Amino acid sequence: MSTIVVNPYITDAEWEVMRAVWANVRVTSKEVISILKGKMDWKQATIKTLLGRLVEKGVLNTEQEGRKYIYSANIEEKEAVRSFTNDIFDRICRKNVGNVIESIIKDHTLSFDDIQRIEEILEMKKAFAVEEVDCQCAEGQCDCHLHHHGE
Repeated sequence: MSTIVVNPYITDAEWEVMRAVWANVRVTSKEVISILKGKMDWKQATIKTLLGRLVEKGVLNTEQEGRKYIYSANIEEKEAVRSFTNDIFDRICRKNVGNVIESIIKDHTLSFDDIQRIEEILEMKKAFAVEEVDCQCAEGQCDCHLHHHGE
């Protein structure tokens, strides 16, 4: 991966394209179009535009091989997902992070391996757990008891 990318914003549409690139490592626009044609009702030009935007953002690398352009990711999927989830958690009160994680676990199908990994991580997290997570919101940004002044 030749370019260093720092937390680029990837739109929902761009995310669909990135999933095709991540899964195939090196891919042509024709291959991305073929992959997405059954899932998305997009024209070829739309997909090529999305590829171009991702190249402009530095998320995709492109190299020419003959008459074809080959696209590859400059950011790993795991890194992009981590950035995305950090962005979500940065937008909510820190006291609600546990509730959001609980909802994610409840709302999604997990394998036995997934559950075992989560249990192992939770067991390790117990060593550093705190009695109560501190709210770091500005006054009036959340409904924590810490911000109910004058009541």
